[in-house]
This record gives sequence, C-alpha cells and structure tokens, in this order.
Amino acid sequence: MIKRSLKDIQFMTNGHGLREEYNNIYVKGVSTDSRKIKKDQLFVPLTGENFNGHKFIKQVIDKGAVATLWNKNEPLPSINMNFPFILVDDTLLALQQLAKEYRNQLDIKIVGITGSNGKTSTKDIVASLLNTKYNTKKTMGNLNNLIGVPLTILKLSEDTEIAVVEMATDKFGELSTLTSIVKPDIAILTSIGEAHLEDLLTKENVAKAKLEILEGLNPNGLFIYFGDDPILKKELKNYDIKHKTLTYGTEKHNDYQCTLNMMGKNDIFFTLNTPSLQNFFLPMLGKHNMYNATAAIVVARYFDIPFDLIQEGFYHIEKTGMRNELVYAEGFTILNDSYKSNPDSVLAALDTLYDMDTYKQKIVVLGDMLGLGENEVKMHEKIGEKIDESQIDYIFTIGSLAKYIGEAARNKFENDKIIHCDNKTQLIINLKKVITPKSIILVKASRSMELEEVVEDLKKEVKFPEDKVI
Repeated sequence: MIKRSLKDIQFMTNGHGLREEYNNIYVKGVSTDSRKIKKDQLFVPLTGENFNGHKFIKQVIDKGAVATLWNKNEPLPSINMNFPFILVDDTLLALQQLAKEYRNQLDIKIVGITGSNGKTSTKDIVASLLNTKYNTKKTMGNLNNLIGVPLTILKLSEDTEIAVVEMATDKFGELSTLTSIVKPDIAILTSIGEAHLEDLLTKENVAKAKLEILEGLNPNGLFIYFGDDPILKKELKNYDIKHKTLTYGTEKHNDYQCTLNMMGKNDIFFTLNTPSLQNFFLPMLGKHNMYNATAAIVVARYFDIPFDLIQEGFYHIEKTGMRNELVYAEGFTILNDSYKSNPDSVLAALDTLYDMDTYKQKIVVLGDMLGLGENEVKMHEKIGEKIDESQIDYIFTIGSLAKYIGEAARNKFENDKIIHCDNKTQLIINLKKVITPKSIILVKASRSMELEEVVEDLKKEVKFPEDKVI
C-alpha cells in the first residue's frame, strides 16, 4: 500500500491548506469508505447523487484515520479541527491523480485487462501464472472502475514486481482516464460483446471504447487481443498500432492458437498449437476459459515463464466469486454465474451447462440482462430462441426483461417447463418443487438482480439425503 508523508500527498494531489505541523505525518493506505477505514489511512470522501462522504468525517477520525482529502467547496467541520485536512478541487480527481503519481513512482510492470467478457477470469489466471515466478498482485473483487482502479494502484506495495489490473468501461473516455493512471506495459482486450449498448449503442462503439486502453500503453509495450473476434478485427483496420501485437484464439491466423480437447466435470483439457505444441489442464469450466487461459499464456511467455510453471500456475488459480462457480449443495449442484450478464456471457454459460453431461436434470434460472440499450427486448428473446430444448429441463425467469426469454422459448418447451417468477421468494418456492437429486442449476443475471441470494437460499433450503443421490 502507499506509504507517504502528508507533505508528499499534498504535492501528489495538487492540494493545499495542510498545516506545516502535519507535514511529516505518514499515511499507510487509502480508503473511500468511512465504514471500513483503518488506523493511519488517508480518507478520501467522495460525493454522488445520493451520498456525501464528507458527512462522515467524525466517524473516520474516531476510527483512526490519519488525515483526509477535502473538497474545497465543502464547509470544514467545526469539530476536532486538530486534524490534517488537504484541500482539493475534486476528491475523485485527486484520488485518481494520487494513484497516477504513485504508479509513476513504482518500479513495476503492469498488465491491464479490458473487454466485454472474460476480464475477471483472465485477470485471475494471468495473476496465478505470473505468481509462479514474480511477486504479483491483482485487482481484488470489482475494483475496476474510476474509483476502483485508483484504489487498486494505491493498494500495491513497493516490492510488487507485476500488477494485473482489470479495467471496465461503459462510456467513451472512461478507459482513457483509467489507462492514463495505470500506464500498462501489456494491454489485453478479451472480447467485444453486447454489454454496455445502453450508452455505446453499437458493438463497433464498444470496440472503440475498449481500444482506448492503447492510449496509456507503454510505447514499448505489448498489445494482446482475441483474434477470433470479428468486430475487433474489423475495427482494428482503422488503427495504426505502433505497439508489438500478439493475437490468440482458435483460428489458424492467431499467434497463439488453441484447441479444446476435452471438457470434464470441473475442468478442461486444451492444446496450444502455436507457437509451440503444448497440452494443458485447466481446473475451470467452459470453453471460454480456454481463451482466457491462452491470453494468460501469452503474458506468461512474454515474462519468460516456462511451460511447466504455466501448468503449475493453472493448478493454483484464486478465482473471483460468482463467476462460473460450481457450488456443491446437498445432493445437487449450482453453477453460480450471478455477477454479470449479457447475451454473449449467457450463451457461453449455457454452452458450459450443455457439456456437463453427468447430471440427471438441468435447470436454468435467468434474470434481466441490463444495459443493452433500445434492443434489449429483442436480445432477451434471442436467448430464448437459442436455448437448446434437448439440453434443458426447466427454464425459470425473473425480472421484466427476462420474461421475454421464457416467452420466446415456449414453442420448444412444454408449458409447465417455463416458469416466470415475480420475486425471489416465489422463485425459490417454485424451484423447490422441481429440483431432484443430481440436478444442476445455472443461475445468471446482471449484478443488480442480486441472484446470489437465490444461490444461498437454495443451499439452505434444498437438501437430499445421501441414499437419494444415486
């Protein structure tokens, strides 16, 4: 984590107003959350439509914060003025500026990752491979936006050798800001999908927004992208990229070409055909994770990690939760993919479910896919049209948009096999009626649907005795 004197913090944030007596007090870390502030941390109060962190200054002082940034337009509190305040024009911009300056001071290599799908899994795999040889840190949880990325950088210790930083965007200009902070030495673009169409409108615009990552890429750095993606290939023709570039995917033109050999209950086996013939075992589900793993191999080889350590790294991946996560309940299994949802990721999750042929019953629980723009209804209907009726026993939907998934699938399923629920309580009640021993249930929706609550309730409320699980 960042450890700097308040005099340095004021200089790094372009702040002012710090009393000279506080110059040599040291900050040990940064927090924007008054509920989680720790002793000796710098507090950065943020403001939004429905909150103002400046109102919680007494609480953070009581919890041991060592100082605070402060928006110069906010009135200073009358209480406890014997406390260091650094005045800034905008606390969010100051947080970003602090992270940018700290990154410049670190002797470190950074791998930046963006894309419509696969960012988080790719981050997890890349970090695991790099950690076999280097002191590696990665973005934790969902700290991948205009607030989270600066906090990720500020969490890095000065002995970190490589950081793997996930960067998300749903508008033009956001990734431009993030990449200017991160200044990656390697940039990975995983895919272009139908997420974020509410603001970006077209997949071509999504590609342009994601390609902003190149603006901050080290001039001598490496750009890695999914070479099978048709939108990305089309859009890149408009770019004069000076960086070294490597591609990955299943198509033969890729620099790193991979082939899926076999999918197990909890894992996959795949072959890297070029640039060197190698076989790998990956303890993760789904063909899409072969792509994520291949991107990670490109990074690992760039950092001279041998293939035996790459395989070792695959064995020790620390996966971020609620993404393609197998949850074993008593007598049945849940495929928990409730963190995010868009058409491409739903189809990938369904493909994964189809390949899991050891289960006696397959159920899908699908909630709304949000942020898809004006064609959101049609996109939900397309999911319903594409669901393979030979593979799925029941479809449960929840949410005003997800209802269209079930309606579009009705001509392929018996009427009682498609059940729409108005709320999570109703969903649990109806699921309990049909779940049998050795079932697997895919749960997937956009984050705000909070379907992880359904996963937890199913684990608690549905249990089969061992003699019933044959």
